[in-house]
Amino acid sequence: MASRGERGQGRKLDSALALWEYNPPPADLVGSFRKQLHLSRSIAELVARTGLLEVETARRFLHPQLKEVADPFEIHNLQEAAQRVCQAIDQNQQIVICGDYDVDGVTATTLLVDILQKFDTFPKYIVPLRLEEGYGLSQKAAERALDCDGQADLFIALDCGTNSVEEADYILSRGCDLLIVDHHQSKRSLPEEALLVNPHVNETGDSDALNFCTVALVFKLAYGILKLKRRDQDSRAFNIVLREYLDLVAMGTIADLVPLTSENRIFTRIGLNALRRTKREGLLSLMRVSGMTASHGVRPVDISFKIGPRINASGRLADASMAVELLLSSDQAFCMETSLRLDSFNRERQEIEKKIVEDAMAQVEKDQLSHSGLVVYGENWHPGVVGIVASRLTRAFDRPCIVLGKEGELAKGSGRSVEGINLVTVLSGFSDHLESWGGHPMAVGINLKIDRVDAFRDYFQKAVAEFAESQQFERVIEISTFLELEEVNSNFMEELAFLQPFGQENQEPLFATRRVVFRQRPKVFKEDHFRFNLIDQTGRLINGVAWKMAKRIPEVNTPVDIAYRLAWNSYGNQKILQIELVDWRPAQ
Repeated sequence: MASRGERGQGRKLDSALALWEYNPPPADLVGSFRKQLHLSRSIAELVARTGLLEVETARRFLHPQLKEVADPFEIHNLQEAAQRVCQAIDQNQQIVICGDYDVDGVTATTLLVDILQKFDTFPKYIVPLRLEEGYGLSQKAAERALDCDGQADLFIALDCGTNSVEEADYILSRGCDLLIVDHHQSKRSLPEEALLVNPHVNETGDSDALNFCTVALVFKLAYGILKLKRRDQDSRAFNIVLREYLDLVAMGTIADLVPLTSENRIFTRIGLNALRRTKREGLLSLMRVSGMTASHGVRPVDISFKIGPRINASGRLADASMAVELLLSSDQAFCMETSLRLDSFNRERQEIEKKIVEDAMAQVEKDQLSHSGLVVYGENWHPGVVGIVASRLTRAFDRPCIVLGKEGELAKGSGRSVEGINLVTVLSGFSDHLESWGGHPMAVGINLKIDRVDAFRDYFQKAVAEFAESQQFERVIEISTFLELEEVNSNFMEELAFLQPFGQENQEPLFATRRVVFRQRPKVFKEDHFRFNLIDQTGRLINGVAWKMAKRIPEVNTPVDIAYRLAWNSYGNQKILQIELVDWRPAQ
């Protein structure tokens, strides 16, 4: 093994498939963190790589506390929103809630309904029916929400509504006050009578609130409601423990891929611990059905690939209000039955997705294998899964891909990109011919007339090729720190946990170890992957797995450098430390 002294200066290290880049932070900063925060050398280096420069700031990063959450009324319009909700509670007014059908919308709706019920206020709530009512706060969804006995006094839209101008006019014309809590960008101006809590519309500067998803904003709203009700000595407010709602906030925040920094970091760190101990029968049932063991801890990946897809499946294929009912219920039988239904929807979604992937790949293989960018279209493709299909095709062909389905006279779909190709830039040259589109460099949504699909396909593949030619791009693997295999143990994982949760703007570290020797040939499974074992200098066996690397297996008894992540592999009552190989190269 290489000595610590060989961990050199920042440099690019060649590999057949990628450049390995290692840029260590200043040694004096690492030493300061190590000494004053009582960290190991490797963990101190990881903390220094976050960009934090002060010991106390780093201490707060490692040990986030709920008391550090800012006053909710610092968010524009939130105090007025809390006052309006308190008025509805005090006057026993009818509240109607319309939430979006993804994890953020479902958890936001659940949180607000639960809080209101604690104040003996029982709102009606709906989640838009995706296929029948379209996206967000549509006219049809608003009409259904207001089709209730008696007059609704307050309409609350969650995770939708910022750009629903006509719908807002309709709701206000029904004699309702309108409160919108959302985090999407604004394209149009709402009526002045609508009360909007949306940092992207109202905030300026570098406010933490700009990184909030909707469920975090609703948590802040709940905080504000409790603040006002406790000021008024409402005994019910003193019986509510806000911390117990952070399980919901963590789920929505992680699923919505917002930056896990500042208050979002506090919400998710404490929220993941709350998920581990959750008493919500619906969540416990959903975890069981998802094959999770909560006592082993809940990781962001569990939300992204186990809990989240099952909640999303109800919105894609059925009615997402089913997921809200599940999270609100304490009935064990109902919760297990509903969790099994969501699991069934998820399997159905997977089957639909599998068939569309097969059809889409056939289209690519027929006449697009030489294209730099892929566009596939199917009249019968379910619009609820085209984004997932785009992700799969992008990974399979390592090229940007747009997947379109038919909805009325329009082709609607989603696009996903690969590192180095900016979809926003690529699509801007065709924007005048699109009915609507939006997104960010790696993912977009797009609508166009069906008769323009062929022209768009020709444009897209040429535009991607031109963009790629204009870029000097190489795949780079950024090494966070070098470890010896002997350091890879449970004690190191316990210390690493202080940096979690990993996600947007707090990326999971990528470790490297020099001159590793595979003593036995790795075992290939499911054709694409392989498992392996490594032995450190103490004779300890370390398990490893390499995803989609079966065509590139290291030679036995030949020293190699490996780049990898570390994770606990949990199954049943067991939890085993595992190396997840990302890349390898001949030993340097």
